[in-house]
Amino acid sequence: MAFVEVAWQRHMRLAVLLAGDRWRAEELLQDSLVKVYERWRRLSRLDDLHAYLRRVLVNNHTSMWRRRRRESLVAEVPDRAAPPNGVDPEAVALHAALRSLPPRQRAVVVLRHYEDLSEREVAQVLGCSVGTVKSQNARALDKLRHIVDQPSNVRSR
Repeated sequence: MAFVEVAWQRHMRLAVLLAGDRWRAEELLQDSLVKVYERWRRLSRLDDLHAYLRRVLVNNHTSMWRRRRRESLVAEVPDRAAPPNGVDPEAVALHAALRSLPPRQRAVVVLRHYEDLSEREVAQVLGCSVGTVKSQNARALDKLRHIVDQPSNVRSR
């Protein structure tokens, strides 16, 4: 039980950044914790359960994204409520741009720049080479720069 409480606090930000909103993030983190629980006896021998949970989170996010992408929506989803006062519009724009990235690129950016993992550590979490992490990071940052620099996203002063 203590692991779940610590893991929830430690990994919620990662889940929010991957999923794009708090509701999906909670679903993602809950599903990931259930998978860890189901394998608990085998995992208790691991040195870093949090690293394993991080990997499960990223893999679950990719699976959820693929599943949702295949689903066809019957009706349009209503616009989200306006952010509360005091929210930085640039942060909102950045999070929207982050949500527009493909799941692999979003995972690389979040793990590398928000979770402050090294390229080698990101490669281990994602199960790919360091070169793939570097190229995905570069492509993602280029896309983010392009999205954020568009005139419609620039705040008037």
